[in-house]
Amino acid sequence: MKKTLTGVIAFVLAAGSLPAYVQAQESPALFVSRANARIAKSMAFKNKWDGPTSGPKMPGKAQRIILITSDMRDTSIQALHRGLKEAASAAGWELHHMDTWSLPYKRADAFARAMALKPDGLILAGLNAKDVEKEIQSAKIPVVGWHASNKLGPTDNLFTNIGTDPKDVGQSAALLSVLESNGKAGVVIVTNPNQLYSVAKSNEVVETIKQCQTCSVLALEEIPLMAANEKIPLMLTNMAKQHGKRWTHTIVVNDMYIDAMTGPTSEAPLAEVKDMHTLSAGSGVESAYKRIRNQKLQFGTVPEPVNMQAWQLIDELNRAFAKEKPSLYSPPAYVVTQQNMVFNGGKANYFDPDNGYRNEYKKIWGK
Repeated sequence: MKKTLTGVIAFVLAAGSLPAYVQAQESPALFVSRANARIAKSMAFKNKWDGPTSGPKMPGKAQRIILITSDMRDTSIQALHRGLKEAASAAGWELHHMDTWSLPYKRADAFARAMALKPDGLILAGLNAKDVEKEIQSAKIPVVGWHASNKLGPTDNLFTNIGTDPKDVGQSAALLSVLESNGKAGVVIVTNPNQLYSVAKSNEVVETIKQCQTCSVLALEEIPLMAANEKIPLMLTNMAKQHGKRWTHTIVVNDMYIDAMTGPTSEAPLAEVKDMHTLSAGSGVESAYKRIRNQKLQFGTVPEPVNMQAWQLIDELNRAFAKEKPSLYSPPAYVVTQQNMVFNGGKANYFDPDNGYRNEYKKIWGK
């Protein structure tokens, strides 16, 4: 770990809100200083609940909800499913699940099977709402999304789409690499071209790194998440040949890409870039926490509070059923490194905010 991250939490937290990173002519020293303050703020996640405190009570009738996922092999979606089962149980609702296995032709089939169950509401997880526009419109019931668009709130025929702001996540990951490299990062970015939310994050990583005059964007690699194990070793080989020692950092949009770098076929190309460091703009899975703790390959992640977001999805559907507006709640990006990983669920190797969100939602629901 570079010394630039030592004591970062103590750095000028009183700086207040920071300007967007769009000042291409900003001096390198000032850029790094602002990045330091921004990351300090992102590492000090507040434990006080800042989400909704009022809303409709749960109806007496148990609602039937269908979760339609892009691919249950994605560990983040697995975690969301677990959280939804927990939240639905607390609400007294019935939850069913359909998966599309990242196959376009499975989308219509999943919707058809879902609608055959006569649900009261649908949740799309990781599935681009634009790709199923006709199905959403024909469903004629409330549909909420998680990472179903590059935009948050009501969009693309969704009652609301929730998640951490992809711009916030992308900026945070990019600035962390700037600090870890002492402002000299040579970055390869890996994104999932099949998900608009992931593309929005990687676009922000690119734009933020470009604002660092002493850093460089070496490449933006588009690799479908479910092809990571197959394609990451070749990507590592190609990047090592093309960029050599200039390649200091890799920023991925999901920790599963770094999982793929730990396989045996990645050992040889990684040996060619011994000083290359990785971090993730998203996910925050158990394997990522373990790598960060052991200082092996990965030094940081910008995880999402997936279990908390599962509770929010149930709450948003309840608002839709009650003909109320969505809460528009979006938590700030949270940066995890070895320095702060013991907090907010880190001891159990995942991000679960210590802000009492379960009790807060139960209060709203009258449970």
